[in-house]
Amino acid sequence: MALLSLKSNLQYATLKTLSLVSISVMSSEQSVQELFRTADCVCFDVDSTVIQDEGIDELAKFCGKGEEVKRLTAEAMGGSMTFQEALKKRLDIIRPSVSQIKEFMDTVPNYVTYNVPQLVKALQDRGVAVYLVSGGFRCLIEPVADILNIPKSNIYANRLKFFFNGEYAGFDENEPTSRSGGKGLVIKRLKEQHGYQRLIMIGDGATDAEACPPADGFIGFGGNVVREEVKKRASWYVTEFQELINVLTPQTK
Repeated sequence: MALLSLKSNLQYATLKTLSLVSISVMSSEQSVQELFRTADCVCFDVDSTVIQDEGIDELAKFCGKGEEVKRLTAEAMGGSMTFQEALKKRLDIIRPSVSQIKEFMDTVPNYVTYNVPQLVKALQDRGVAVYLVSGGFRCLIEPVADILNIPKSNIYANRLKFFFNGEYAGFDENEPTSRSGGKGLVIKRLKEQHGYQRLIMIGDGATDAEACPPADGFIGFGGNVVREEVKKRASWYVTEFQELINVLTPQTK
């Protein structure tokens, strides 16, 4: 019996050593791919990731404030202000009313990025929890969540506020996604509340890259817009979501 026990322990130790060796020889890209393949939670950015456009820019154009907001966005990208300051300044320019938001949603379609529905379904079929974590606006993201069959409770985004007459009244500054570092805070809370062990963040922007850690892995996406700084920071950078689908469902020869 003692000999059998010793043999079992040796076999376990050998397998454990082999596993550690295989992980240690993986490239950083392969490590993220393996984390993604075995993830129990995946968080997607929305603007320029799940959808092809930036929601706030499209809303600004619709409200006749496109160029002003575009200039401010470029300034904000240069790091001259915090995310919250940039969000406030842009919304103070647009000042969308309830009626404008409704008309925008009724007339401007959501252009979902190619293969996103297939990717989300593949993840959900594996039992992976899928969330939308965005610095955009919840009211504009909910229709996207419906398209992807993602529960509205799995949306973390900013909320617009309005006066009783429907005029713009600001945004909820208590939402973590309204601040720099907010996506990381959302991920931290998700891990604490649900015990996720392998959480992946996917997105096109610096706020997405900054969320890792606490995310266990970050996948940079450049299918709609390539941001060189994000590309540098991502161990795995893709321009088509088919690459992610292939990792989940490898082709047999």
